[in-house]
Amino acid sequence: MDTDELPVVLPPSTTTSGLSIALHPLPILNISEHLTRLRLQTRTRVPFVLGALLGTQTGRDVEIVNTFELAVEDDGVTVDQGFLVARKEQYKQVFPSLEFIGWYTVAERPSARHIALHEQFTAYSSTPLLLVLQPSTVFAASADASGQSLPLKAYEPTIEIRDRKSRSVFIEAPYNVETGEAERIAVDWTAKGGSGGTSLESHLQTQRAAVKMLHDRILLLVKYVADAIAGSAKKDHATLRALSALIASLPASENKEFREEFDTEYEDVQLTAYLATLTKSANLLNDLVDKHVVLTTSRDDRPSMGARRRGMMGRPTDFDRYH
Repeated sequence: MDTDELPVVLPPSTTTSGLSIALHPLPILNISEHLTRLRLQTRTRVPFVLGALLGTQTGRDVEIVNTFELAVEDDGVTVDQGFLVARKEQYKQVFPSLEFIGWYTVAERPSARHIALHEQFTAYSSTPLLLVLQPSTVFAASADASGQSLPLKAYEPTIEIRDRKSRSVFIEAPYNVETGEAERIAVDWTAKGGSGGTSLESHLQTQRAAVKMLHDRILLLVKYVADAIAGSAKKDHATLRALSALIASLPASENKEFREEFDTEYEDVQLTAYLATLTKSANLLNDLVDKHVVLTTSRDDRPSMGARRRGMMGRPTDFDRYH
C-alpha cells in the first residue's frame, strides 16, 4: 500500500502522546470567530482556516495562550512566510514570553494536506502542535475514552517507520482547559453579550443562542440519520441507539390523549390570563367611577372645606378673599 493512502493519525492503541497540554479560552474564542467570519465572507460551510498558536513549553508541559491568523499564497497550500514572520515578531514585542508552538485549522480529521502544511512550520518549531476544530459534532463526539467535550482535538507530530520508509504522522494528545480569574470574567462578560444591555436583554440573547444551538444540532442529527440510511455515512450503532433513546423519551405529541390533555391545560392557562385581565379592567373602571362621583357631587354634599381654606395662624387665604 502506498504511504500516501495510509491514515496520517496513528490509533491510540499503537502509541500515546506524553504531552500535557493546557488550552486557554482565548484561543478557542479566536478560532471560533475566525471560522464564523470566513463562513460569512466565503458563504461556505467549512472554509479553509489557518492560524498560528502562541504559548509556552517547559519540557512536556505545553500551554496554549493566544493565536493569530495566517495568510496563504494564491495556490492555497503555501503559507505566506513573510506574513508569518512579521506577525510573530509583532506579538513577540508585546508578549515576550510567548513562542510559536504550533498551528490550527478546521477539518473533520487530519489528512495528507495537513502533513504538507506541517512541514512548512518546522522552521519555527521542531515539533509544531496541530489544533483542529471539528465543526461536525458527529466526528467530535466519538466514543473513545479520550474524547473531549469541546469539538477540538490536539495532535503531536511524530515519525513512523513503515516498510523501511519514514513518514510524518500525528498522535492525538489530550488537553485540559485552564482559565484564570481575568479570563473567567471576560468569558462570562462575552457570553452575556457585554455590559451595554439590560439583564432582560442579556437573558433573551442567552436563550436565543441556546435555541439556535439546539436547532443546529437537531439539523445535524437529521442529516446524519439521512446519510446513514442512504449509505453515504458510516453507521455508528452507539450514536443511533442514543438517538433512539432520546426520541423515545420525548412526549408523544401526536397521541390523542396527549393532545386532549395539552389542549385542556392550554385553555385553562388562557382562561386564567383572561380572568386576570377582566379583574384588572374592573379595578380600573371602579377607580374611574369613584373619580366621576367626586366630580359630579354638589357642593352641599361635599365635606366641609373650611379647615382646608384657612392658612396658618388662622389668617384667611386667597381663596377666602375671593369667595
